[in-house]
Amino acid sequence: MMRAHLQRLAAALSGLLRESEGFTLWLEAERTDFVRFNHGKVRQAGEVKQAYLDLRLIRGKRQATQQLSLSGGDEDLALVEASLPALRAALEQVQDDPFLLLNQRPSSTERIADGALPPAESMVADILAAAEGLDLVGILACGEMSFGFANHLGQFNWQQSESWNFDWSLYSHGDKAVKRSQAGSAWDAGVIRRGIAEAAEQLALLKLPLKTLAPGEYRAYFTPTALGGLLSMLNWGGLSEKEVRAKRSPLLKLAAGEARLSPRVSLAEAAGEGLSPLFQAEGFIRPDRVELIAAGEHRNSLIGPRSAREFGLEPNAGGDEYAESMQLAAGELPRDQALQALGTGVYLSNLWYLNFSDRSACRITGMTRFACFWVEDGRIVAPLGVMRFDDSLYSVLGEQLEALTAERELLVDTASYSGRATQSKLLPGALVKSLRFSL
Repeated sequence: MMRAHLQRLAAALSGLLRESEGFTLWLEAERTDFVRFNHGKVRQAGEVKQAYLDLRLIRGKRQATQQLSLSGGDEDLALVEASLPALRAALEQVQDDPFLLLNQRPSSTERIADGALPPAESMVADILAAAEGLDLVGILACGEMSFGFANHLGQFNWQQSESWNFDWSLYSHGDKAVKRSQAGSAWDAGVIRRGIAEAAEQLALLKLPLKTLAPGEYRAYFTPTALGGLLSMLNWGGLSEKEVRAKRSPLLKLAAGEARLSPRVSLAEAAGEGLSPLFQAEGFIRPDRVELIAAGEHRNSLIGPRSAREFGLEPNAGGDEYAESMQLAAGELPRDQALQALGTGVYLSNLWYLNFSDRSACRITGMTRFACFWVEDGRIVAPLGVMRFDDSLYSVLGEQLEALTAERELLVDTASYSGRATQSKLLPGALVKSLRFSL
């Protein structure tokens, strides 16, 4: 329905253009069920239906954009038409944009995934059954998301799919909890059941006497969630062509060939397998896959249209130049053998307050959080007191990286400030020989 509506709006807008004018339309729409849990019970449930359209009017190298909230009815056409005078007036005021680059070779695409999700009520029932007797708190978000693009050249792109994410914790006592996040495009009650059961086992371990470690270097195992925190920092300019050219990238030495990571590290932007659309707001089609780091060496950066114009390159990403569907290649360590391989050291489930302590050296600092444990002889023996680490990823993902797990987890951004986020990571766990804790 919204697909045909966007086509009608694009056709009508084409008939309203003046000579030398062009346009792009960018649509984000969703129908999402949100369910909030507390104390293992449903506390709030609701549904969000929304559609936002970015209308960009172009004349030469000038552009002006207005965002419209659509109802899906005939009144949207009047809303689009009423926006034109203000956009034309804005074009008279703005200067030429020297880095404006729009797709001039129309390439229409369509990707509609078959609905694979049960009703939200069924998903909630599965969660409640798995969490019976536990103090579970969290939010389930599930439903359909749609993205569309159209322009004055006749290009039309559409992507539509269903997905879910469940961000949750099991509460123990005081400030102690086990935090998890699960997501996917198909629902499996068994996956939910196993995840909650595994977290419940760790919940009992949190009641053991706390272990306090002295600052120093320790062997460490990062769960996919903990590793995702580190890689999110890399995504903060580290994969951007613009940041490399401006000498601000934390991976500048890697891009310049002056440093390398472990041969076990192969990182890619796998747009063809993610939740984000394969097209972007300037009309360019993103490659299904861009190899960013291969066997520890830099291969490519993410190039948005503006950087492509500035540096004479071909765009392969959105304008923000960050990975939206990040994938780290799996290793060979079976996940169920990770504790045995760790031997004695720290088990890191979750990290927070991450920041660069030395951006040029890709040195990151942060705190342990949520069910981090001390392990002896391959067995969890105590919850770990809160500690601060400070180490370079050139070390953690370089010479100190001992193994990556054979199994990977899909981690989906659970943000929903203006709409459900679509950024995702598919990551293994990581075993490192040494991680530096500063306090």
